[in-house]
Order: sequence, then C-alpha cells, then structure tokens
Amino acid sequence: MDYKKSNAPLNTVTRDMIELSQDTGNVYETVCIIAKRANQIAGEMKYDLEKKLQEFASLNDNLEEISENREQIEISRYYEKLPKPTLIAAQEYADHKLFFRNPAKERVNFAE
Repeated sequence: MDYKKSNAPLNTVTRDMIELSQDTGNVYETVCIIAKRANQIAGEMKYDLEKKLQEFASLNDNLEEISENREQIEISRYYEKLPKPTLIAAQEYADHKLFFRNPAKERVNFAE
C-alpha cells in the first residue's frame, strides 16, 4: 500500500483493542502484527526520503559552506506532515488490508 495515499489520521486515535484483536484472538499478537508493519512502512519512508534528499545533496560538504537548501526543506516538511507509520499500520489492520500468518500456529494445525 502506498503510504502517501493512506487515509490514516494525522493524530493519535484511541482504538478498541478487543475489537481489533478479534481476527487473531490475542491482543499482543495483534500489536506485534501492527508493529512489524509499522517498521516496514518506516523503512520505506526512510528510503524514499533519503533517495529524494540525495538528488539535492551537494558534493562539496565543507563545514563553512553549509547553506539551506529550500528543496530539501520542503521535502522534509512534506514527510513530517505524513501520518506516522504506526497510525498507517493500525489503519491498514483495521481496514483488513494486511495479510499475516503465524507459522507456529500453522505447525500446530498440521500436527493435529
């Protein structure tokens, strides 16, 4: 999912964890799923931001010649205004857009 087109809220939202954990039956497993997805989204965001900032990076990095680059500032502000990765991941989970599986549970099912 493209995090730039996410309909996740920009601010923290109180969620009913019992309702969210109905798919897994375990609140902690649900939190772990959301956390792993948030780490994936954060990695994607960091990679994209670094790639865009590299386009404007100067090759001469002298301490005396450091100047503000408007393009870099605008890109950084854009990324700061995006919803946080945890909010995007929680929204994806609530909208049933995440695929997850637990290999430990699958092994138990095969043994039966």
